[in-house]
Amino acid sequence: MAADKRGNNTVRDLLLSLVVLGFVVGVIYLFIPHDSHADPVKGVAVSYSVELGQARRDAPYPVAGPEGLGADWRSTSVSYNGADRKNVTWHLGFVDPQSQYVAIEQSNGAADAFIASVTLNSHRDGTGTVAAGGQTWERWTGGRYTALVRKDPKVTTVVLGTAPDAQLKQLAAALRERGGQ
Repeated sequence: MAADKRGNNTVRDLLLSLVVLGFVVGVIYLFIPHDSHADPVKGVAVSYSVELGQARRDAPYPVAGPEGLGADWRSTSVSYNGADRKNVTWHLGFVDPQSQYVAIEQSNGAADAFIASVTLNSHRDGTGTVAAGGQTWERWTGGRYTALVRKDPKVTTVVLGTAPDAQLKQLAAALRERGGQ
């Protein structure tokens, strides 16, 4: 009989522990802000001028940066990696005026692998091309992002995102390439 009573106490203790844990989780949930309609990037815009300047001085190719975008384009991420001189990468991400993600990606590494990596496996959209900023861009779709791609001998430039084609084209048209060694 002692074994049965002990087994019942163990189950009862387990259930009481779960009730206490559920209460603690509920209190935490009530006091942590969780507004799903709030702007996740509000106040988090990052400056990219220092990184852009560094990339333009160091990269072995002309680095693309936007000029003339409105204040409603908020930069959210920036990175430059020049450690491997055969695969130098530049990234600059934005949230556009419609709160969609748009980014510039550049690399002098293997073009096809780079494009697949940054677009999350998009593929060329037939023979579709887009003119923007005096350049002809290939249109890529099918992955997570829609992209405009330009392959040059020294660098592959990709403008990608969840934004509509018009926003991708606007960012591509605003790009100015400078620097390069």
